[in-house]
Amino acid sequence: MTNILIIDDEKAIRKTLSEILSFEGYKIEEAADGEEGLRKFSEKTFDVVLCDIKMPKLDGIEFLEKAKLINEDVPIIMISGHGNIDTAVDAVKKGAFDYISKPPDLNRLLITLRNAVEKQTLVSETKTLKRKVSRVQQMVGVSSSIEKIKSTIEKVAPTDARVLITGDNGAGKELVARWIHEKSNRNSGPMVEVNCAAIPGELIESELFGHEKGSFTSAIKQRIGKFEQANGGTLFLDEIGDMSLNAQAKVLRALQEGKITRVGADKDVSVDVRVIAATNKDLLKEVEEKSFRLDLYHRLGVIIIHVPSLNERREDIPHLVNYFLELIAIEYGQPKKAVEKNAMEALRQHNWTGNIRELRNVVERLIILSGKTISKEDVENFVLPRK
Repeated sequence: MTNILIIDDEKAIRKTLSEILSFEGYKIEEAADGEEGLRKFSEKTFDVVLCDIKMPKLDGIEFLEKAKLINEDVPIIMISGHGNIDTAVDAVKKGAFDYISKPPDLNRLLITLRNAVEKQTLVSETKTLKRKVSRVQQMVGVSSSIEKIKSTIEKVAPTDARVLITGDNGAGKELVARWIHEKSNRNSGPMVEVNCAAIPGELIESELFGHEKGSFTSAIKQRIGKFEQANGGTLFLDEIGDMSLNAQAKVLRALQEGKITRVGADKDVSVDVRVIAATNKDLLKEVEEKSFRLDLYHRLGVIIIHVPSLNERREDIPHLVNYFLELIAIEYGQPKKAVEKNAMEALRQHNWTGNIRELRNVVERLIILSGKTISKEDVENFVLPRK
């Protein structure tokens, strides 16, 4: 049901509008002045606001300006018996959806309301679709470590410096890489991802550099590798600590010379690629154990960004929970669920071995299995391990 807030200091006007619009199927809430209206507007969600201009405490134009700072998407229709064309123009310039003179013509009012509701619906649907197709999720958190990462991204992204991202599985290394690409001068080009741990050692060179037809038994046609696919953009080498030494040597050459050679070819191919790498391993320890090249480590680690585990930034957990609650509610097409205070504290104290990836799965599980609100009992039943 469409929620409408009526703000007018004349009780008779409020009552008349409320009765008419309630009969038309709208859910109505009233406010006797601009201050009360602003308080209700900030506390609840309304689809449309009908607001008088001449009111005590806070007039309609002042309400309009303040309300737009709270939620600029809600259509606000100004109504006044004291206005003129200049007042109407001023209101529209400041963001009013429309202006109606008192006493309002009923047909005009209902048509204007219908148009405002349709506009609000379109705005809401557009935001939902943009969120669904958005390539990059938000980097959520207020901890000092997250603020430091955001600051580093802002400085590094516009350059072509190679970046090495370290951190546990599920901590958000890929998200950091995506934000670097999005804020870079290469964001109109492709971002190509390679999970080095998921590709068998004998196939990694073909995956990265491509191959020519007939270069080996199963090479039935030419293949363009990830380096060429990422030309003009960014190549994200995830879990690079699992790459074979032979492939590491060829990656090093590609970084040094800006050229690659397809498997089975005798010609070099020039590539313009920014490489971002990520690992959950201690690469210096891998260097000591002779399983990772020191020269490649130095080539990749021009800038090193460490992503902390979720257990290291527990102050961000409530923000992440609320973000996922909203995101998943949009995906499911249902209202966002609330989390009781003691339930949120239980989530904050949980041992998040799977980091943010685990937290998102847990929030989705709680949305599905809990009641209208998520309680501490829900957390104990569906999240915490059974003893």
